[in-house]
Amino acid sequence: MHYKITVKGLVQGVFFRASTQEKAEELDLVGFVQNELNGDVYLEAQGDRVEELVTWIKAGGPEMARVDEAIISEGKGQMFLGFKIKD
Repeated sequence: MHYKITVKGLVQGVFFRASTQEKAEELDLVGFVQNELNGDVYLEAQGDRVEELVTWIKAGGPEMARVDEAIISEGKGQMFLGFKIKD
């Protein structure tokens, strides 16, 4: 399963990308996470346990973050190598 996720709220400057990468690796997911210019975080995640990552995000993600909204859509599988943080 492959998801494209835009996370809105207090999600930049609170280690959201690093925490997302750590959680994704724990769940054996591949994909990437990046900051957007408008203050959102965008990620694509793929793997058998991607629903667990979605649950973690909807629950607020890392401790210092505040998730106001997570916009989730299904995507087509990609050939990702690991889970990367993009600048």
